[in-house]
Amino acid sequence: MIDENAIRERYGLMSELLNERSKRRWAAAEARSHGRGGVAAVARATGMSETTVRRGLSELDAGEDLPAERVRRAGAGRPGIVEREPGLWEALDALIDPVTRGDPESPLRWTSKSAAKLARALREKGHEVVDRTVLRLLKAKGYSLQANKKTREGAQHPDRDAQFEHINQVVAAALAGREPVISIDAKKRELIGDFRAVGREFQPKGKPVEVRGHDFKDKDLGHAIPYGVYDLAADEGWVSVGITSDTAQFAVSTIISWWEQLGKARYPDATTLTITADSGGSNNPRTRLWRYELKRLADTTGLRIRVCHFPPGTSKWNKIEHRMFSFVSLNWRGKPLESLEVIVNLIAATSTSTGLKLYARLDDNVYERGVEITDQQLATVNITRDAFHGDWTTPSTHQ
Repeated sequence: MIDENAIRERYGLMSELLNERSKRRWAAAEARSHGRGGVAAVARATGMSETTVRRGLSELDAGEDLPAERVRRAGAGRPGIVEREPGLWEALDALIDPVTRGDPESPLRWTSKSAAKLARALREKGHEVVDRTVLRLLKAKGYSLQANKKTREGAQHPDRDAQFEHINQVVAAALAGREPVISIDAKKRELIGDFRAVGREFQPKGKPVEVRGHDFKDKDLGHAIPYGVYDLAADEGWVSVGITSDTAQFAVSTIISWWEQLGKARYPDATTLTITADSGGSNNPRTRLWRYELKRLADTTGLRIRVCHFPPGTSKWNKIEHRMFSFVSLNWRGKPLESLEVIVNLIAATSTSTGLKLYARLDDNVYERGVEITDQQLATVNITRDAFHGDWTTPSTHQ
């Protein structure tokens, strides 16, 4: 298989050093070195026409040479677009990436850059080009349509990796001691109703499930907020589906329901409950309500509660994300979430071949936002901060 990207890269390195004749003959030599299919591959990689590459092959075979000062034979075709339009490539390059090219006032900074829009903007700058010319120039320079790629983790704290190691040590020690360890988080809020669902599932050909044309919240049906608890040792999950707000009270109520329905029987000798969570949302370690609700959790369960928070911007490393909620999303892909019953049943029906089992229930309690915790109330919580980043790892002791 011919590696067109390698050809394109070599051409990009050489093209600025070659004139038209040299480019044609370089392309011909490159095509010949690849054998069958070489002409088409080189044409695609360089943006030259196959006719030009074949003419270069003919020149190589004939040993034809021109005086050093000439590029074409006398009377040969007109110059290429870049030669006819000085400054064309520089103008196009600035339009493609105006911020890094020092042109913050570019007309295309805040819009999608289709070939048609690029050609129109170039014509406004005095360059006579059409869409296909723009596409050919971009291809020759190694540009292609690219999707966004998730790689950035946001600002990284210098102790980020050390915190991961600390959490691993805490969790490993708890599991070795047969103490419960859970991962918690809320899934994104879901609209209830016959709305379009992400993903596809098999249906009779030509008979897709019909849904609404617009995703506007139905005031009568409302929304659902799944809050989950994932038991690391048991590979088992519990999800409460709330209908009001994702608050610390809702989060702790979910943990308590997991403990009463599953955890207490599975860990009868437990003394400490270790929780891993991200640093935002209802379980944000900086909010007073979360810390105060931990007291309710400790009082209800009789356990010492230890919470390990992941550094900001790293929530995807929390186990519940890729060991539980990812499979929930797969299970209900392509299925409109028409009612709370549908949501609860789809969650509860989620399982994997490796043994994941989920339980779900509806929590129709009202959880108000903006609950204030006074200094006196917070003082009743027996909190001992961890020596290493107490703002990320906060044990709360039962009183």
